[in-house]
Amino acid sequence: MNPLDATKSGFLVCIAVCMFIYTFIYLKDTLSEESNQQKFNANIAECGFYPDELCSALFVGKTAAFKIGKFCQNTYQPKTLSCIQTPCNCSMVLKTLHFITRPLSNEEGNFSLAYIITIHKELEMFVKLLRAIYMPQNIYCIHVDEKSPKYYKAAVQNIVNCFENIFISSKRENVVYAGFSRLQADINCMRDLVHSKIQWNYVINLCGQDYPIKTNRDIIQYIKSKWNGKNMTPGVVQPLYMKHRTQVSYREYVHSGMSYVYPTKNMKAKPPHNLTIYFGSAYYILTKKFVEFTLTDARAKDLLEWSRDTYSPDEHYWVTLNRLNDAPGATPNADWEGNIRAIKWKDQEGTIHKGCKGHYIRDICVYGLGDLQWIIESPHLFANKFEPATYPLVMDCLERRYRLKVLHQAEVPIEDHWRFQEENHFNMKLNV
Repeated sequence: MNPLDATKSGFLVCIAVCMFIYTFIYLKDTLSEESNQQKFNANIAECGFYPDELCSALFVGKTAAFKIGKFCQNTYQPKTLSCIQTPCNCSMVLKTLHFITRPLSNEEGNFSLAYIITIHKELEMFVKLLRAIYMPQNIYCIHVDEKSPKYYKAAVQNIVNCFENIFISSKRENVVYAGFSRLQADINCMRDLVHSKIQWNYVINLCGQDYPIKTNRDIIQYIKSKWNGKNMTPGVVQPLYMKHRTQVSYREYVHSGMSYVYPTKNMKAKPPHNLTIYFGSAYYILTKKFVEFTLTDARAKDLLEWSRDTYSPDEHYWVTLNRLNDAPGATPNADWEGNIRAIKWKDQEGTIHKGCKGHYIRDICVYGLGDLQWIIESPHLFANKFEPATYPLVMDCLERRYRLKVLHQAEVPIEDHWRFQEENHFNMKLNV
């Protein structure tokens, strides 16, 4: 064999070997992809009629639903809400985000609520909260943390612009956790709300990680039946272990990356007007007359100034004023009454609840799938705290159940865009 023939033969053998290797790898990858696709399809099938079938099982506490739910909420990544990141015209905002556009009953139409919502992050969670509590006869003041990025503020403004009864607070604070700025944010909204043309009856404060358990109609009926003309400020005389909050002076450190409150060595003067300081919830439901009182009464003004350098003043300010005998709608003998907010506190594990199925942040439970049954069985009006980015199925289930309950109570014809989903065998079980 001459050298040329030998070279040709070697070249052909090389091509044959390369084609064999390529074919082997291609078939292996193709079979692997088909196998993975089959596994994926099998997993999809395991999720059933998603999410309503899983939600109905989670709400009654079926053990298997928790395990399947954890997998399925990762398999089905929730779709980004339309008209949030990308601006839409107002007609699209109302329809694609499923806002209710008419009072659902005469009772609700004749009893307006005011809401104060303080937010700084998680835009989608804010929209989910807003569309849940929104009714056209109510009024909403949104306080956006001054530290929030420009795109966040702009996105909130784009939504707010579509509603005559929603507005951004005229003065914004750099809110610091447990700082005076948190209390000031609520007061800023109150000053705006008392000048509103809408004649509201009560004001309720919320944060961006709250979500309602009871409907607008349920809330009104609860107020009328239990608290008609009275304020809800759960709390007791300040316990000894909380005295440090008001005995020394605190300062706020404000920075875009990290903000906090720290104690100084300066002792504080006694409370003005010899007021007895109480300790309670930062969440409240207050009459309009009481709000006007807090903005004008000398004792309220002096207490506010005195509270400026205390720790978490929103947890003593409202309840202290509401225990004054002559305050409008006062409840001087009240204790922790008032089912405003369902919260799983870490130190109440084993007594009030059986543990957090999500995870704790600052000793407050961020709800997981195993908490859903506890949430819907709670007598409270709202629940805290939610993180749809971490536990998306929790919010999916609650949203669907809540909207179905709202529409079930409606006494007016239901418009198509108010619905989140078509009726089916499983979601009908959500009307519990």
